[in-house]
This record gives sequence, C-alpha cells and structure tokens, in this order.
Amino acid sequence: MLDLNELLRHAADRRASDVHLSAGCRPWLRLDGEVASTPFEVLEPTDTEHIVRSIMPPERAEQLARAGDVDFGYTTAAGLRFRVRVFRQRGTLGLVLRLVPAEIPGFDALGLPPVMRRLADESRGLLLITGPTGSGRTTTVAAIVDHINQNSARHIVTVEEPVEFVHLPKRGFVTQREVGTDAPDQRAVLRGVLRLDPDVVVIGELADRDSIRVALSAAAAGHLVISTLPATSVTEAVVRIIDLFPPHEQRPVRTALAGCLRGVVSQRLLERVDGKGRIPAVEVLMATTRAYDKIMDPNETHELEQVIAEGEYYGMQTFDQSLFSLHKNGLIGLHDALAAASHAHDLRVALQQAGLPVASLDPAAANSW
Repeated sequence: MLDLNELLRHAADRRASDVHLSAGCRPWLRLDGEVASTPFEVLEPTDTEHIVRSIMPPERAEQLARAGDVDFGYTTAAGLRFRVRVFRQRGTLGLVLRLVPAEIPGFDALGLPPVMRRLADESRGLLLITGPTGSGRTTTVAAIVDHINQNSARHIVTVEEPVEFVHLPKRGFVTQREVGTDAPDQRAVLRGVLRLDPDVVVIGELADRDSIRVALSAAAAGHLVISTLPATSVTEAVVRIIDLFPPHEQRPVRTALAGCLRGVVSQRLLERVDGKGRIPAVEVLMATTRAYDKIMDPNETHELEQVIAEGEYYGMQTFDQSLFSLHKNGLIGLHDALAAASHAHDLRVALQQAGLPVASLDPAAANSW
C-alpha cells in the first residue's frame, strides 16, 4: 500500500508542482512544467480508492458520486498543503494534488513587474489575473491579497474552490469562504458576499455570467474585486467576458467592464535558463482612456494589444515586450522566448536590432513559431 505522506514529502523535496495518482500507473510528478515518473509502486484501483477515502472530507462524497469529480484542500501532518482534484476515469478514481507553497511569495520573488504593486494598491474597481491552466494565476492572486493584507487596514473576503493559501491577520484581515464546504456552490456564496462588510472581494474564477455580474456590481459599488480567468491574453480575457452574454446584454456589460476595469494581467510560465524553476512572461493592460474606448467599441476591442504596446508610460507591456526583457536579461532562452511569443518574427527582429545574438533559423523552424 502506498504511503501517501512519504510520496508527498518526496514531491515537496523535488520541488514538484503537482502529483498525479492513477490506477495502473506509478505516481507521476510535474517538475518545472514537465511530467516525470517516480520509483513508487504501481497503484491498484483499491489504492486510489483508499487514498481518496482517507483524505476527502465526508461532505464531498455526494458531489463525487453525483458529478464524477470534486475539489478540496488537504494538509498533511507535516504541514504540507495541497489542492486536490479527485475524478473518475474508466471506473476507477484518480487524483491530482497541487502543492501550495507554505510561504506566500512576494511580487519580486514571483518575477512580476513593478506595476503589480500599483494595481494591488487600488481602492476600487476590477483587477483580472489571466492565463492558461498552470500559469500561476492562483499564486499571483495570493501575492496580491498578502500585499493588501500587509499594507492596508482592509477586510478581504475570498470565495475559493477550494481554499489554497491560508491568510492570517496582518494589518488587515481575511475571511476565506470555501465553495462546497461553507456553501453548496459559488452562486450561494456570492449572493451574500457583500453583506460581510468587505473592502476587497476575491472571486476564485469568473466562471459564468452570475459570477461576472457579481464582480461588476461589487466593483461599481466601490469595492476592489480581484478574480481570475482562463485566457491566453488580455484581449482574449476581455472578449471572453463579453461573449459569455447574449447579444442584447453585451452593450451594458461592455459599459460596466470598461468603467470599472483597473487592469488585466496575463501570464505564461517559461523555464529559466539557470534551471531554477520557471518565470512568468507577463502582459499588462492598465485602465486608460484609450483602453476604455477599445473595450466600448466591439470593432476595436481586438486592438487592445496595440494600446498595451504603446502604454509603457502607464506600466503596460505586451507578452513580446516581456519576453524581450527576459531574454535580454539572461533569464530565458531564445528558443523558449520565440516559442512563447505572440509575434515570433517581430520579436526576433527586435532582438537582432538590439544587438542580441539570434541564431539563424531554417524556414520550417521559423514557420513553427
């Protein structure tokens, strides 16, 4: 029988971000973005079922039986904390456990741009953190919450599924409500969130129209609202929010979003050249008159990237500008920079014009970027 605590200690020692458990396989880890097998024994279906029963809160059993998957938090006796996803596959149970760092890293430790402090110090409005799955959105939000908690006497209310980072009172204090444990679903939690006397509202993810309506309403009422969205760029995030609504509702949603938006931060994680983990390339949109106009006009929303590219004075940067800086400073390799770029050819030209060595690429390789 697998000793789960031993496996999780092994994962933490190897600085894994995730642990994968599936019947018929050895446990696997995700290390710096890539999966790798472990020396532990192959798991039987009874092994994964036993692990689930031993760590899953009893109140989550019904959801697993009904929906076929469930999320919850788990803390080991040694104090390691994980976000757990349990799911059914081919009649057996599988798990993915994501390690939550014991310490909440600051903006500098995460490699985030200086403008993050300005966004975290906003008193009201909507701040969105976007990126694909595994891009560090939750950690960035935790860093923002910790910054606010340390530097201002405000009440922060979070709505999470599940709670990952635990925030203790500092200059301010944090109320953390967990969907599925403290209320049956996100809608039930959000209905009463403004009755908790919050200054800041953190919504784990804007997953549907109801959560977007609550976020826009709370931001318009004078609260700072922070949330995440699974989108690969700032422009995609804005468009996705609007497109979730039927055509007759999109104009008022555009107006509300343009009026309350304070910033959108989009992240992509890349491997560091020194082998010491990963570092984010970060695209940043700040609320300006030009950004407002582009969001309001459906024919020009796709031009937000141009606003970002020309907004360095306000702290904005495109992904390619971020990649340029990361490569210039020796933090990421050329291949990774070009592979992650929105406009690989333009980035390559910019690097050449800056006098940076750019290896010759054959046409097939260039076209793949």
